[in-house]
Amino acid sequence: MRTVAELIKEGVAGRRVLVRSDLNVPLAGERITDDGRIRASLPVLRALSDAGARVVVCAHLGRPKGAPEPRYSLRPVADRLQELLDRPVRFATDTVGAAARAAVAEMADGDVTLCENVRFEPGETSRDDAVRGELARQYAALADAFVQDAFGAVHRRHASVYDVARLLPNYAGDLVLREVEVLRGLASGPVPPYVVVLGGSKVSDKLGVIEALLPKVDRLLVGGGMCFTFLAAQGHPVGGSLLESDLVATCRGLLERAGDRLVLPTDVVVAAEVSAGATTRTVPADAIPEGDKGLDIGPQTVARFAAEVAHAGTVFWNGPMGVFEVAPFAAGTKGVADAVAACPGMTVVGGGDSAAAVRQLGVDEAAFGHISTGGGASLEFLEGKSLPGISVLED
Repeated sequence: MRTVAELIKEGVAGRRVLVRSDLNVPLAGERITDDGRIRASLPVLRALSDAGARVVVCAHLGRPKGAPEPRYSLRPVADRLQELLDRPVRFATDTVGAAARAAVAEMADGDVTLCENVRFEPGETSRDDAVRGELARQYAALADAFVQDAFGAVHRRHASVYDVARLLPNYAGDLVLREVEVLRGLASGPVPPYVVVLGGSKVSDKLGVIEALLPKVDRLLVGGGMCFTFLAAQGHPVGGSLLESDLVATCRGLLERAGDRLVLPTDVVVAAEVSAGATTRTVPADAIPEGDKGLDIGPQTVARFAAEVAHAGTVFWNGPMGVFEVAPFAAGTKGVADAVAACPGMTVVGGGDSAAAVRQLGVDEAAFGHISTGGGASLEFLEGKSLPGISVLED
């Protein structure tokens, strides 16, 4: 893969460089609640701007259905990007239309323009190669070179991720290079003991990575909503907890194959409802009352997980241990985050809600070896899948 450093060495002054960034941040109305992905995008944008490139940024936000939706506009992101870059950021009110073309035509060397949400374009996520290709040609018309720096999107065969990279000289951004370096290390030669902590709501979201990692790990610690399908597979009642009943037999098979390498909670925090004022209890994981839902791992489990992590040579953590956004159910995720942060080995936070939890719960980001910007992409990488946005850079 060619790098941004190589692009700058070639000379970018006066050239239009299209950068696919990951600016998919959570919003409360127009307020950004976690700007971590914007901050992660800054080094490449700043380096190109400082070198005199005319930087055209494209990105997505949320999952609009191929048409403009005001709640998914990137305008608040443009404002925050301008603050963090400490230089003007022009905002184009469309993606490849008249506003984008005019904004790009007016750019001077070093200027930065952010175009509106690429997923407002129906061709962006189309499964029809010709439809995506036509949109990609419109992206390519805005630029002379393409930089892929949106690791959180590289597992998607989308027009702004894959197709446009086939039409322009393409380069990997620093963020993408670092992500690939770290994940290749996990996939090929993690320092033992190798401990993986998986949470999140559904087993179905993690089944592929569990299958891929089981032969490689020393311990696989399972929390979050997904643990209840495993507990049901052991024959335990799970009350009103999240349960994927169609995967109980699959989980039973995984438990049989894994032996003591797959570790489940021994206690959980339960409540009748998910609310800040909920009445909570800690109960054994094999005795969840019928009227309650398991919403976090308990303190005994936190201590067990922390003990496993403390002696690890490598830790990969993806997925919260409970409904961390609601205070009564945040302690499990906070305890695991603190334990991973304290581990002297290589520690990788696998993006998504885990990265958001680190910031929301006040854990020092600098204490981790690497915090990924792409939860889904990192999981697919570790599953051994080919990521379209990476493979196109390697062709």
